Amino acid sequence: MKPTPVPYDPELVDGLAAFLALVERIPLRAHSILANRAHFATIIPPIQAQVGELPIDWENRVIPGPAGAPDVEITVIRPRRDTAAGTVGPPAPGVLGIHGGGMVLGTRFFGTGELIELALTYGIVGVAVEYRLAPEHPGTAAAEDCYAALEWFAANAEELGVDPDRLLVSGASAGGLLSAAVALMARDRGGPALAGQLLNCPMLDDRNETVSSHQYDGIGAWDRNNNDTGWNALLGAQRFTDAVSPYAAPARATDLGGLPPAYIEVGSAEVFRDEDVDYAMRIWASGGQAELHVWAGAYHGFSGFSPDAIVSRAALAARDSWIRRTLRL
Repeated sequence: MKPTPVPYDPELVDGLAAFLALVERIPLRAHSILANRAHFATIIPPIQAQVGELPIDWENRVIPGPAGAPDVEITVIRPRRDTAAGTVGPPAPGVLGIHGGGMVLGTRFFGTGELIELALTYGIVGVAVEYRLAPEHPGTAAAEDCYAALEWFAANAEELGVDPDRLLVSGASAGGLLSAAVALMARDRGGPALAGQLLNCPMLDDRNETVSSHQYDGIGAWDRNNNDTGWNALLGAQRFTDAVSPYAAPARATDLGGLPPAYIEVGSAEVFRDEDVDYAMRIWASGGQAELHVWAGAYHGFSGFSPDAIVSRAALAARDSWIRRTLRL
């Protein structure tokens, strides 16, 4: 028998409906990935429109990609510099922002809004990374692109005016998957030291077998069927097998010790709830730091589409508190 879903917070219902009207016009299945990409391209504002008249500087760059792979496009976002003043302030924190989209959709500009807000609020320098999408680039290709961006960010911290000891990786949904993967790669490879990993409703486990994954089958902002589409595209025949790399599905990591502090947030009314709670518990069991928030009645991505709801304001305040504490702001 299909388990009963957790009901949505009444304040979030209208935002969920607006979200579904915007992004769910074409059900996401293997045959409709390209159509969904084309639709997403019409609803993601270009960086010029996102910045508008805000005091933000941005530039697109091309950086070296992983060994044997193409170069990677990034966008650097920072507070507008006062060139007339002729002074340079102290190094700023840096945030590597990784966009969501189920590993099959979106561009780096899907996640630049967060970096713009952080630059305005805290003077943070952000880097948004354009990673390769599945199914054209399966397995760990996307994670390797993101890790290459982290290595470049750390190596060029002085030029960017960034404090290399205050680097954060951040992403929502598939961006949370890739943020967790980058943290694992940095640990395993002795790479750049991260101050923290911000995992917003992260997509972590290809097996899609939890109670919450069955509760949101055919309903919600990202349901069980969409999840299967994304994981099948990313892993193909390897899915469900022991061949799945933890850099493709971080829940497959057998050791979560030695990772940077994690902030994990998820709604109680979404497909990723149980795997995200389990990930936090396993970090604690390994002696690590994790701050976990499960927001009552919240759908996938709720704070972005229902920002004025009481629960959304609480979630944004908690996230802001963790960022300030982690980056010593």
